[in-house]
Amino acid sequence: MSAYVIVDIEVTDPEVYEEYKKLAPAGIAAYGGKYLARGGRTETFEGDWSPKRLVILEFGSMEIARAWIDSPEYGPAKLLRHQAAHTQMVAIEGLA
Repeated sequence: MSAYVIVDIEVTDPEVYEEYKKLAPAGIAAYGGKYLARGGRTETFEGDWSPKRLVILEFGSMEIARAWIDSPEYGPAKLLRHQAAHTQMVAIEGLA
């Protein structure tokens, strides 16, 4: 069953974040992940949630998504993201 990782990112250091954006795709791809949305325009339909920079990733399963987030392939990018941004991240299983 697919899993979707939803990330709300508030960039605090744009220069370092640009380096993160260069490194992250390879680590995500190494676990079969793919971007479904990344930094596009958002609109709030209900409530007061106003994400800064929203990213949605798809992985083959929750187990693969868990393996990715702490993987050596993604690790260097993750360190840069922690330096350059405040992040809220959740994962949700898909329906099928």
